[in-house]
Amino acid sequence: MSDALLIVDMVNDFVTGKLGTPRAKRIVPNIRTLANAARDMGLPVIFVNDAHLPKDFELKIWGPHSMKGTKGAELIPELKAGKGDYVLGKQTYSAFYETSLDTILRGHGVDNLVITGLHSNICCRHTSADAFFRGIQPIIPEDGVDSLTQQAHEEGLEYIRTIYQGHIVDADKVLKRWK
Repeated sequence: MSDALLIVDMVNDFVTGKLGTPRAKRIVPNIRTLANAARDMGLPVIFVNDAHLPKDFELKIWGPHSMKGTKGAELIPELKAGKGDYVLGKQTYSAFYETSLDTILRGHGVDNLVITGLHSNICCRHTSADAFFRGIQPIIPEDGVDSLTQQAHEEGLEYIRTIYQGHIVDADKVLKRWK
């Protein structure tokens, strides 16, 4: 069995910008610790971030945010990609849809995907669905994901646990798994 770490939408617009939430700050240290541990273990670290185009359907719901090529779509300074990390752009909620994520995971023989980032009830949830549909086990460190509200966060985690058989753990349990 092989793991990979996925970091979803930890970009300026989701942390401090147009759709920013102060709740995002609490997960940054855990994501950074997981990323460093994954790199030390030789596991793939993959960032998949909103990089919207002007006609993307999501903009009708959320307004312009994380537009491709803008500062808002850049990774937050606290979570810069390291050497050998993958950085992908996406235009929808799922990190799999029309990205090379599936190809990367298959190339590394990944069957367990540790999903971190924003938002538990939206992008992390839809990414968990697409992992599940591909036979990849979603593992969600509850202290490595968050949402705009506590209720949305808890509902997202419960949905992932119930519908996609996601393992909801804490970051320390993931770290122990990798030792």
